[in-house]
Formats: sequence, C-alpha cells, structure tokens
Amino acid sequence: MEYRTLGRSGCVVSHLALGTMTFGQETDETGAHEQLDRYADAGGNLIDTADVYSGTVSEEIIGRWLADRPARVRDAMVIASKGRFPTGEDVNDLGLSARHLGRALDASLHRLGVDTIDLYQVHSFDPLTPIEETFRFLDDAVRAGKIRYVGLSNYTGWQLQKVVDRCEFRGWSVPVTLQPQYNLLVREIEWEIVPACEDNGLGLLPWSPLGGGWLTGKYSRDETPSGVTRLGEDPERGMEAYSRRSALDRTWDTIDVVRAIAEDRGVSMAQVALAWVAQRPMVTSVILGARTTEQLDDNLAAAGLRLDDDEMARLDGVSAPPVADYPYGAPGVAQRSRALPASAGSDGDGQD
Repeated sequence: MEYRTLGRSGCVVSHLALGTMTFGQETDETGAHEQLDRYADAGGNLIDTADVYSGTVSEEIIGRWLADRPARVRDAMVIASKGRFPTGEDVNDLGLSARHLGRALDASLHRLGVDTIDLYQVHSFDPLTPIEETFRFLDDAVRAGKIRYVGLSNYTGWQLQKVVDRCEFRGWSVPVTLQPQYNLLVREIEWEIVPACEDNGLGLLPWSPLGGGWLTGKYSRDETPSGVTRLGEDPERGMEAYSRRSALDRTWDTIDVVRAIAEDRGVSMAQVALAWVAQRPMVTSVILGARTTEQLDDNLAAAGLRLDDDEMARLDGVSAPPVADYPYGAPGVAQRSRALPASAGSDGDGQD
C-alpha cells in the first residue's frame, strides 16, 4: 500500500480508501466487518462513510467494528464522514445550515462511537445556505475538537474556489480535500475542478473509480443487460443510464483498451482502472466500493500495480472526453497560453 498526505494536511493516508456505501444494504454487518478487517490487514487506513449511507446504518456498522477492535487497529484508522442530505422529514433536516450540520455531526459522532471525526465533508453544495454560515460552523467544530479536517464533496470549480477564498480571508479551517466522481469514463473534472484543486492544494478522493462496474467488463457491446445485478434496483432508470453511455463509441473503445492492458499484465480490468485513477494528478486516495469481500480483494490487489507511461498514454488518449472549441478546446487554450521567449542571440544549442 502506498501512503500520501491528505491534501494540504499533514495527515497520512493509504492511496486506496474503503468506501462503505454498501454497508447495511448490499453488504450485511458480518460481510462489512470482514471487509474492514481485510482492508486493515492490507495496510489501508482511510474509511469513508456518510450519515445517509443505508439510512445511518453504515456509520453504526463502522462504529461497532471500531469498538470491537484492539486500540492499535482502531487508532490507526482515519475516519471520514459527510453531512448535508436529508436525515429526517423536517424542513431543517437537510442542507448546510449550522442548525442541520450541528445535529448531523453530533449524530455521526455518536453512531461511530468516536470523539472526533478526522475528515468531515460537506456532501454537496447548498445554494440556500451562505458559505459563511457553513464554514464558520465547521471551523468552530475544528476548534471544539469534534472534527480535525474539513473536506468538500461534489463541488464545482467556482464553488470550491469561493469556499477556499472565504475561509482564507476569515482565517477559518480551509478544506483539504474534494471528493468527486472520477474514472476513465467521467473525466470532465479535469477541465476546471482538478486545476482548482491543484492551485489550492486540495487532494482528490475519487468515488466511483470503476464507473459503476463498466470498467470491470460488466457489460459487452453485443449483449443488452437485464435484471437488478446489471441495472440496479431501478431497472428502468438503470436502462436509461446504460443507453446513454453505451451509445458512445468512446465507452467501448476505452473498455477495450482496459481489457487489453489487463490481459497483457495478467490482472483484472478493475485493477487497471483503479491504477489509472490512482496515478492521476492531485489524487490522494481512491475510494473502493465493494459489495463482497472477493470484490474488495481484487480491488486491493491494485495497490501493487503501477502502469507505465505507454499504458497511461493509451488510456488517456482513448478515454479523453470530446471538447468543444471554447473555452476548453484549442482556441481557448491558445488564448490562455503564454511561453517565455527564447534567449536573444541564442543559436539553439544553449550557448550564446
């Protein structure tokens, strides 16, 4: 397992994180505890959850696992959770208001059985709540010892920049990470969001690195999927999403290259897709999301896989999303480009 700092912080985490959205729904408590044990044994130390995963059950399962493990295991774990989405039916049981986050944070601390959550992330932007209200509350929570670091999730580039600017101006705790969707089939964050993270020192914690199973070889060009295992609990909605993605030649071409590299390396397609994400700029830790321990074992095997420059270039090229002319295409790039002039009188060999 490789270790990296958690964004601009000094906290060190494994470059593969354990996502727990399946805990309590697709994965029962016994299976979840088995995954947590397997992950810890592999050297992983970043566990990511949220108060709405399986209706709070995910946090409860993690809390019982932490309580039942030796102090050396429990203390080694870096716990990340999130708040923002509905936790009840009241009008104030959602959002990023100080009122909702105050109750949500206390409830998460109780379910996890910890005094402090290492990384507390706002689960998405809230257009109804002033940025000052949200991040003043989070800074107070840091000062009170309830959380150690602040993180963002699902923010756009301008939202991220606005938050960082306000926090720096006010002297509040500046977010150290951003958790976005990022994989070989979803790369649009590279246009604005990744540069914003790089400029501000925020580490990326990509979710859905396998593209909802697409990059594992789950689907094929010649076979239309059916059933819950292929389309999810809502087959109609799943088929709509499948149809959108399957209509793109780029999707199948990317899968073909992932498969070819996997066969050449003698590894799974999932491991190739995970290694690609892990090697992208600004990525701190890739969030694994497995239903079974067998799936987790396969994902964890990616810890020792490093793609070479040629393999990365092949994947980068085939998966590059189409870009319009402006502002991200050639005309826009040309307008923003500026190179230093060559030295006056240079003869081209570095000697004057």
